Amino acid sequence: MVTAVDIAKTSLLTPEQVVRELRHLPSAPKVLPPLKRLLSDGNSSMTEIVNLIRLDPGISARVLQTANSAYYCKGTRCGTIDEAVNRVGYDHVYELVAYAVASQVLVRPLEAYQLEPDQMWLSSVACGLAAEIFARQTGEQCDIAYTVGLLHGVGMLAIDEWVVRNRPGVRIVTREFPSEACENERALLGFTQAEAGAALLRHWDFPATMSEPVRWQYFPRSTAGHQRMACLLHAAKWVRSAICAPQRELPAVPDSWLLQPLRLKSEQLEKCAAEVQEQLASISTLLDSSAPKKIEKIEFPGGSREFDSTAVRPS
Repeated sequence: MVTAVDIAKTSLLTPEQVVRELRHLPSAPKVLPPLKRLLSDGNSSMTEIVNLIRLDPGISARVLQTANSAYYCKGTRCGTIDEAVNRVGYDHVYELVAYAVASQVLVRPLEAYQLEPDQMWLSSVACGLAAEIFARQTGEQCDIAYTVGLLHGVGMLAIDEWVVRNRPGVRIVTREFPSEACENERALLGFTQAEAGAALLRHWDFPATMSEPVRWQYFPRSTAGHQRMACLLHAAKWVRSAICAPQRELPAVPDSWLLQPLRLKSEQLEKCAAEVQEQLASISTLLDSSAPKKIEKIEFPGGSREFDSTAVRPS
């Protein structure tokens, strides 16, 4: 197996260059069928739709991006899923989800990181839920915190697509929290997924309140203007790691210096992990469907994928 550290860098890229080459943003397919059924049901409430959209990083990002486009923005930006859905409107959210379902990229794993789609989805949602809990405890904005947690790893999507296209066969080694894949990412590209993620969020015109905490997630005390949210994200990532990458022992709790801006204690992190696990169990039940399936196939320029037509078509 070829790893990033085996590759001699011929030139240094920038996060912005990688982002400009990004063609697709993969989404978690498991959330799409129940969301599509809600959108096809005239009796569904907007609250139900928002609650499901919040579980999917790809759809959340697409809805926020569209809501802040010149067509919808009208000079006033929004930073939460609730605001975005209400601004975009029921009919347009339907179109966005239909496009996402028809995207070939939905089921592509993160090949360079050796991650399956389910792993990326679980990591993102767990971090978002933990960030929301910490925000509630510390007086930060819950919706902003959830979105930052949900999209904290979006830079991996950009890097993975670039590596697969430009360095086929390279594998990025991910280690334990908190350093994760930083060493390999820097060896290959000269920057980390955190910087790529922040560049992608800026490219989509997300506010600095979201992009900067993502950028500084590995060094949360190094940003002056967004330190509290960056530290909150760092703590939420510990919870995510404790849940998603269970080991014989829990990952080391972040240094108290990193928790100090929010006055969080290690006991709160462990309690949050238990609460997030309960929420994830409820979410798993919500996403499970016993409805009969009719399997059909969508053809793409690069191949095809099967899908449950009963889940994605309106009645």
